[in-house]
Amino acid sequence: MGCRLWLLLFVVTAVRLVLAACMPLTPDEAYYWVWSRHIEGGYLDHPFMVALWIRVGTFIAGENPFGVRLLGPISAFLGSCILYKAATNLITPGRYILVGERAVLLLNATLMLGLGAATMTPDTPLLFFISLTLYALSRALTASEVGLSRVWWAITGAMLGLAFDAKYTAALIGIGIGGFVLTDRRRLWRQLGPWGAIPVLMMVMSPVIYWNATHHWASFIKQGERNGDWHPARALQFLGELLGGQVGLATPIIFVIFVYGAYRTLRRENLLAWLIFLPACVFFIHALGDRVQANWPAVIYPVLALAAAGTNWRIRTAVVSGFALTLGVTVQAAFSPVPLTAHQDPILRQTAGWQEFAHSLAVRATEQGASALVVRDYALASELAFSQNVLPVVGDDPRWQLFSLPAHNVAIGLRVEEERRDKNSSDLCRLSKGHIVRCYASALVSSVQGAQLPKRF
Repeated sequence: MGCRLWLLLFVVTAVRLVLAACMPLTPDEAYYWVWSRHIEGGYLDHPFMVALWIRVGTFIAGENPFGVRLLGPISAFLGSCILYKAATNLITPGRYILVGERAVLLLNATLMLGLGAATMTPDTPLLFFISLTLYALSRALTASEVGLSRVWWAITGAMLGLAFDAKYTAALIGIGIGGFVLTDRRRLWRQLGPWGAIPVLMMVMSPVIYWNATHHWASFIKQGERNGDWHPARALQFLGELLGGQVGLATPIIFVIFVYGAYRTLRRENLLAWLIFLPACVFFIHALGDRVQANWPAVIYPVLALAAAGTNWRIRTAVVSGFALTLGVTVQAAFSPVPLTAHQDPILRQTAGWQEFAHSLAVRATEQGASALVVRDYALASELAFSQNVLPVVGDDPRWQLFSLPAHNVAIGLRVEEERRDKNSSDLCRLSKGHIVRCYASALVSSVQGAQLPKRF
């Protein structure tokens, strides 16, 4: 990579690290932090990789937002270098240096990675291991020796398995690779390498499969139930949300180039076409009857960056506009210079005022004679457990039964839940610069049993 690209990546990584340290945890991040205190082979919502990354980060940097997110910016930096290397084998020979730089710039300029790398969600390790999968696959397809090709196919299976251990949507990339192997003109399906990758893949996926097998297949069933909801009358709404979410997360000009690059793969790149359009079709079909969360297509963003980088179509304009938009969102997230309300600013809504609110809530509970905070909502319970150490937080959501958390019998506790109706009627509110973000209701309860969430210290 050129010196300017190295410099840009170092600067971007430094900014992400600063943002990771400054911004309070979102409720979902606090929930994954709870996971990290009890590492298991899987969890109800996702596989285990995000919990493992948080555990490593907090071991290095402590039980704080920076520790929780530490591996996010670092993995984005390393993943960018790996994606650059993947382009050297997957894109037209002789232009790989320029195309590799374009792919790295395009991916880093998206809001998905630009701001997402400063947070810790399952998408963070997912994007890293998808980039590794693309690199290993490129080496398997271009290796000059049969034995070496088989080794790289095995590594491809391992990296894809680790991506699956981060998020289930990685399976779509695996199916896309399978479709490519079966349809490639080189008849790859007759070679031993692709088949040899399968047992390696299954071995790396086995912790997640074993956890599900020993927990009534809870996670697989939960994800499978998403396909059971079917509301075709709202198809246009869901498709509009899917399109709007991708325009926002990719940033508008990069989204257009992504679409154009994907279209070009239909004629030139059999592999990239499989890796893009098979997952895209799955998301499209799902959106015909149910909502597709905006971050689900993140799994194909590294592939889209490779496809778009080969177009040389307004790349500079797209990258500059993407970084400008991402910088604006980052500044708003860190300093809130524009006085938006919590309804208008989703980052403010999720992150503002937790420390002060949790402390005041614990003081109120103690004054009323409560020995614990009792919370049904898992995200709120996780945030309160991370934000205060005065009282134990007891969760009575059934999902906690899937954890190895200690049971806790509460004689007198203060139950807390979000007030969803008239927020002005409550004096128990989370504030940001004196403005109400969210309000909550509380009531004393007795004889409650639940799971005690971990404390930070």
